[in-house]
Amino acid sequence: MAAPKIIVLGSLNGQLESAVKKLATLHAKNQFSLAILTGDVFTTDADDETISALLGGSIEFPLPTYFTVGMHPLPPRIAAKVEADEEICPNLHYLGKRSVTKTSEGIRIVTLGGILDTNLVAGQSQEQHLPFHTAGDAKALRGANSTDILLTSMWPAKVWTGSKVVLEPSHQAAVSSSDEIADLCAALKPRYHISASPEAFFYEREPFVQQSDKDPNTIVATRFISMAPYGNDKKSKAMYAFTLNPADTAVPPGATASPFAKTTTKRGRQDEGYSRFGHHDDGRHGRHKRRRASPPPGPDRCYFCLSNPNISAHMCCSIGDEAYITTAKGPLPTSSTFAEQGLNFPGHFIIIPLPHSPTIASMGSTADPTSEAVKAYKEMVRFKESIQAMIASKSSHKLGVVTWEISRDRNVHLIWQLVAVPADIIQKGLAEAAFRVEAENLKYPGFSTKDLPLEELASSGDFFRVWLWADNGEDKIKGKSLVMPLASDARFDLQFGRRVLAKLMGLENRVSWQNCEQSVEEETKDVEAFREAFKEWDFTL
Repeated sequence: MAAPKIIVLGSLNGQLESAVKKLATLHAKNQFSLAILTGDVFTTDADDETISALLGGSIEFPLPTYFTVGMHPLPPRIAAKVEADEEICPNLHYLGKRSVTKTSEGIRIVTLGGILDTNLVAGQSQEQHLPFHTAGDAKALRGANSTDILLTSMWPAKVWTGSKVVLEPSHQAAVSSSDEIADLCAALKPRYHISASPEAFFYEREPFVQQSDKDPNTIVATRFISMAPYGNDKKSKAMYAFTLNPADTAVPPGATASPFAKTTTKRGRQDEGYSRFGHHDDGRHGRHKRRRASPPPGPDRCYFCLSNPNISAHMCCSIGDEAYITTAKGPLPTSSTFAEQGLNFPGHFIIIPLPHSPTIASMGSTADPTSEAVKAYKEMVRFKESIQAMIASKSSHKLGVVTWEISRDRNVHLIWQLVAVPADIIQKGLAEAAFRVEAENLKYPGFSTKDLPLEELASSGDFFRVWLWADNGEDKIKGKSLVMPLASDARFDLQFGRRVLAKLMGLENRVSWQNCEQSVEEETKDVEAFREAFKEWDFTL
């Protein structure tokens, strides 16, 4: 398969008809794979006639074209369209202000539009069409781990450092830049970082090299390019074409060191001391010789930590401030299991706290509402309840949800697994009976139906907990929690929850997740289907 050819345009500022004609001419000659529009596609006083022509199909983009919000808000009619559908018209796709996208050609694009709003000190911005983002937005996108193209409205701070390419002082003064964007570029190491110039100038820095997190012997070259506005009077470069060849790992001639060396060092120190990624080792892992010989992995090697460069980032569905959700590897149901009930994805998810800890209680005080433990637990519950509501709604209340956790000090990283199940097996008490019978068969301790309040987790020891939930659509919600105490030295089947549900739903051939692994393409398709269904309930958007 030939390497994709991409064309980039500077801010159109409402000149859609002219730009589309130019794109059509160039595309006919070059057969580009896709186009990227930087900066502001529309103006604040957008021509209503042009927008009508665009939405009505009179202005037709000749190839898949992607953009994000620039320095000005999207026009109301475009914003309304974006809220309903990211495709504004055939071939014109709004990437979202904060997004991770994989195109049909396999090109990964991470976007962060708008300017940094320092007044919003916590969390992530909500409105996808307004030109403001937060430090939390930038931090969340680091979880993408890598990207081919990083598209931002702001420049990374001091990107011109160490460059021989002259940037006039007046141009540098006009540029909006931030350390947060620099940190994001340093973390993701894109092949191309693309932005827009605020005035009629084009800037292309020499490629700069950054060391790969995956392999210290591999160097990644990043090219930073800022486009002049389309149709500018000074004839500054407003169109740029390149071929993206993932196999090309050679360091380009004239490449420099990374301009973010100081920023990266600073960020590295922050992450090292940041308790979210800190490994809480109290010596409790030293009970067994095998564990002493092979210590538990830290965040950089933990399967569930976003700081692990080898994490399967394409499976991440939604990243919050304190937790995130992914689809499960080798899911118990398949994407067709619940097709008749309205789900076009497997319905098996993992809710993961960002702190690298074996239990909620090990993250800190469970009585202090400002502690990491309380914040992580509350956001995990919020994700659980949001997915429950979505599954009930999409299935017309035919499906319920079973969620379980294994809370043990010997864990590497706490996770909750959540699986969609037929609602009637919960409403009729079949799920509860199945868990109790399987526990009895395995001679495990009995379940109690008294849930564990957050403030009691610190004194609860090790346990297995399962939440059973179903909503019949008539304001009658059936919810129950079962808790099984676990002795600290007892053996416990880590697949216990999956095994019970597999038997209950007639999916015994899918008990082992290793036998149900999917291709990256299948996993990516499931994530995209879930994200589309979850939009209304995703509080991180």
